[in-house]
Amino acid sequence: MFRLDPFLIGLICTIFLATVLPCHGAAVPVFQWLAILVIALMFFLQGARLSRRAVLDGVMAWRLHLIILACTFMLFPLLGLAAHALAPGLLQNDVWLGILFLCCLPSTVQSSIAFTSIGGGNVPAAVCAATASNIAGIFITPFLVGMVISKHGGASGNVLDIVFQLLLPFILGQLLQPWIGGWAHRNKKLLSLTDRGSILIVVYTAFSEAVMQGLWHRLPLSQLALIALVDFLLLVCVLLVTAYGSRMAGVPLRDEIAIVFCGSKKTLASGVPMANVLFPPASVGLIVLPLMIYHQIQLFVCAVLARKFASMTQKNAESLPAAGGPQKE
Repeated sequence: MFRLDPFLIGLICTIFLATVLPCHGAAVPVFQWLAILVIALMFFLQGARLSRRAVLDGVMAWRLHLIILACTFMLFPLLGLAAHALAPGLLQNDVWLGILFLCCLPSTVQSSIAFTSIGGGNVPAAVCAATASNIAGIFITPFLVGMVISKHGGASGNVLDIVFQLLLPFILGQLLQPWIGGWAHRNKKLLSLTDRGSILIVVYTAFSEAVMQGLWHRLPLSQLALIALVDFLLLVCVLLVTAYGSRMAGVPLRDEIAIVFCGSKKTLASGVPMANVLFPPASVGLIVLPLMIYHQIQLFVCAVLARKFASMTQKNAESLPAAGGPQKE
């Protein structure tokens, strides 16, 4: 379980390439337009892959989804704002903007479902909840960013950029889903590679700009350690709230597992392209750093937690026959 995500290795290599060989001069506008195109393509393909039934199912289990959406789009931003208020000088301004941006993002899909499955949780609910979070995030995240970050010294992107690069491609993909959805599902692995390749292009473009602006002269190693610490504390707080809050509300264990894993995740796949749209090019490199570090921390911590939940669900299952009848999970 404790292994580096291959995608994270790709991100590290991309950052290294941007550090030693950043794009500059005539190559800059080429990569900037390429980043815009691959972002639009990514959100178009997300819309094409998402079936209408998944959209409808994402609305039906409203109680579970409301809890997860509240954690994703209310609890996280409140924790981020509280952390900033308690220690505004702990991190550089752009890094704090990155933390607040992270808090505004939707949940992941793949890892939320995978960890819910490993832990013995409610997988169908996790599929619907993670999907609903991603759909909502396309609309909610830009507005949250505008509300939260503009009050803390940041600048969010032009509304038209958000519409044309994020919302319009997604809606177009949804409209064409009946015709190209089957092809998209059959080529899921190929499209996954396309998505990840798109993110690497965006990261290279963003970090090239940041390196040319003196990123590594402005960011000492101590800041990286502090970013990891803040990310870890955010994750722990949300895990505690989702786990104990679910138990206090009397949520069954299978649903609790789905809430914990879907409510604590933040998407790297959608987050990096969104940052490229929402922030000035010179700031994107620093702003996505907290998200990339959080991505790896959440994989490590949730891998351990999934094993613990799996043990709990197994004990629960074994205790049912011994008790002579069904028990509350």
